[in-house]
Amino acid sequence: MTDASPPTPEPAPTAWQELALQELLQQRQTLEAEIRGLESRRDELQKELTSSFAGQSDAIARRLKGFQDYLVVALQDLASQAEQIELVVPPLLVQPSPLDQAAAAPAAAEPAVEVVASAGQFSQDETLIRSQLQGFLGQPDFYADPWKLRRSLEAPAAALLEDWFLSQGGRGAQASCGSRNRNALVVAAAIAILGELYGERFQTLVLAGRPERLGEWRRGLQDCLGLAREDFGPNSGIVLFERPDALIERADRLEERGELPFIVVDGGEEVVDIPILQFPLWLAFAASLQELALDEDQP
Repeated sequence: MTDASPPTPEPAPTAWQELALQELLQQRQTLEAEIRGLESRRDELQKELTSSFAGQSDAIARRLKGFQDYLVVALQDLASQAEQIELVVPPLLVQPSPLDQAAAAPAAAEPAVEVVASAGQFSQDETLIRSQLQGFLGQPDFYADPWKLRRSLEAPAAALLEDWFLSQGGRGAQASCGSRNRNALVVAAAIAILGELYGERFQTLVLAGRPERLGEWRRGLQDCLGLAREDFGPNSGIVLFERPDALIERADRLEERGELPFIVVDGGEEVVDIPILQFPLWLAFAASLQELALDEDQP
């Protein structure tokens, strides 16, 4: 029987090993603290994302729609005020005689008929307007004659024009279709219909405060109506303006010559001058906040 040898004792850790172990423990504690901090920040970010996007998306959409509706109603109110301004007649200092009234009556009756016809009262043209809009919903006619619509309208755009022609009488604001190209398509369809009603006795005046915006309008209308560059100019069918005063002066001259101005106001315009609202035919687009923000971000 052999004697069991006693176990060999483990060597005691040296000083540098104890120091290294302490440093490792401290590093582990530091990492664990950092991990807990990152996890806490992750939870906070998730809460913020949830509250900022998912929780508030409906509210943001409602605010955008409300602002858009506000712009449309505000422009319509301004139009009503402009109509009331036109009806203000200064009192006569001298009462005319009955003979003078009888002589002036035929002369006053003749332009009154022209004003009603040019004031956007399209009820008598309802059948033609609806027929044109229905045709625009079909396949596009890429080879149509110039000044005829070569693109198709979507149902919402056709409904917008139907409301503008038949409910607003050709004078009113409408919500933007979402982009300048889509608005140009709507205006092109309106020009095609007005061409059927008035022939060459009207001119389209487009107001957009920046050259790049006017460039988009020119390209859009040129494409939708099959036009050339020479169709855009002072003596052509479409005139582009950066300043409202120049547009108003042009519209006054057209009316003096017995022609009809059709005024289009870009959705990027912050205000619409009241004199514009007094003309017989005008269409102002009310852009949403999101559309305005995207437009401002463009170079």
